[in-house]
Amino acid sequence: MATIESLLRAAALPGSPSARLDAEWLLAAALGKPASYLRTWPERDVPADSEARFVADLARRRQGEPVAYILGRQGFWSLDIEVAPQTLIPRPDTELLVEAALQLLPVTPAEVLDLGTGSGAIALALAHERLAWRVTGVDRVGEAIALAARNAQRLRLDNAAFYESQWFSELAGKRFALIVSNPPYIPMGDPHLEQGDLRFEPSSALVAGPDGLDDIRQIIASAPLHLLNNGWLLLEHGYDQALAVRELLVERGFINVESRRDLGGHERISLGRLP
Repeated sequence: MATIESLLRAAALPGSPSARLDAEWLLAAALGKPASYLRTWPERDVPADSEARFVADLARRRQGEPVAYILGRQGFWSLDIEVAPQTLIPRPDTELLVEAALQLLPVTPAEVLDLGTGSGAIALALAHERLAWRVTGVDRVGEAIALAARNAQRLRLDNAAFYESQWFSELAGKRFALIVSNPPYIPMGDPHLEQGDLRFEPSSALVAGPDGLDDIRQIIASAPLHLLNNGWLLLEHGYDQALAVRELLVERGFINVESRRDLGGHERISLGRLP
């Protein structure tokens, strides 16, 4: 019978910058234990059924499939989010969007909208931190809405609700104090689409026209019709798109326009206020 350490030593994952960590997550899931268990008891034998699951999951990872899709979950903010191939995998850079949103409004009741919610990660993080807010998440993909609703129910966040809508299409007459979005922003033909986890994620949630700004243009153009006076719009975008996004915000009449940098030093989000 194999031990924890022997399986991890044999778990070569060529090309993965986090090979050991990936293997640990997969083995911990196969054992039904936290990752800390592996480091505390490396000499423990692994049951045959757990070893079989680990070997199968490892084979999927060697083909490049993201660990989050294999396990069906991903940590985001302080939450454990269920994910599926119909939605993007929540990433640490997007937590900057949550941080900025929490700084802009008081803790008093407010209506907040998350456009293109996917798994619901952004909406649920905001709902978790601001129980007085009513957070609405919309997505054009029905499977994503069902997934986000399951996450809300499992996390017991009654102040978040999810609806099917192509951006603002089903939101006529509704206005919000804050709108956030991590929309598609990768240009068509970008070589990164053929690399790493992006190969497995839905292209419709990644690609937005020749320069990657098609959806951002649409959101900025329509957002004033759905914002209250002094309402804020926050957008995640590509590392080299901040200037273009700021210009679009200014042209549409937003004020207090600025961009903020992620942990890598890139301008990752831009925001503006409707007068």
